[in-house]
Amino acid sequence: MAYATYDAATLRKGPFMTIRLTLLCAAAPVERDVRFGGDTPLDERALAQVRGVAGSLPAATVCLMAPSQRCRQTVQALGWGAVAVEPVLRDMDMGSWQGRTLHEVAGSDGAGLAVWMSDPEAAPHGGESVAQVCRRIAAWLEQLPADAGRVWAVVEQAVARAAVLHAMDAPEQSFWRVDVPPLSAFQLTGRSGRWNLRIGAAGSSEPR
Repeated sequence: MAYATYDAATLRKGPFMTIRLTLLCAAAPVERDVRFGGDTPLDERALAQVRGVAGSLPAATVCLMAPSQRCRQTVQALGWGAVAVEPVLRDMDMGSWQGRTLHEVAGSDGAGLAVWMSDPEAAPHGGESVAQVCRRIAAWLEQLPADAGRVWAVVEQAVARAAVLHAMDAPEQSFWRVDVPPLSAFQLTGRSGRWNLRIGAAGSSEPR
């Protein structure tokens, strides 16, 4: 299946007046050692899960992906071909905690971890705070042209969480209360700066 490349000219074409953006969370290895900012390659079971939903996804005007290995592998398993990388959709920068497990960080910087989990503006690791990620994604959503049409983006969990909070006008303190399983789909329908949200599994029917 072929998709348009991501550029300003493409997004400004067409008669669309409503943005239909679907954020698809990247697949994750079935057996994995979860690490902050980790980008573990997908195993065969995860790739099989992606292939299982590939044929049920509707076509799009534009398809994008975050610049991570798992997002690229998810796109490849979907059979989308060449898809443009959107750097703004990158995962949260975890600074000095990058690549470390929750247990390791709790053992070496328990106080910092507690502050980070409770204060959206905190960044004890020297990377991005939750609030910074939320503002980054909110700005990206609001700069999408009104005539963008139907857009698909394969993204990281943090990006999906931030998008949900923006669509719902929810406080940043709710960031960790949004559960984002691999291959979950968040459909945002927007017009004039307002968003409606629909959550489902990849391949579920989209709102018309």
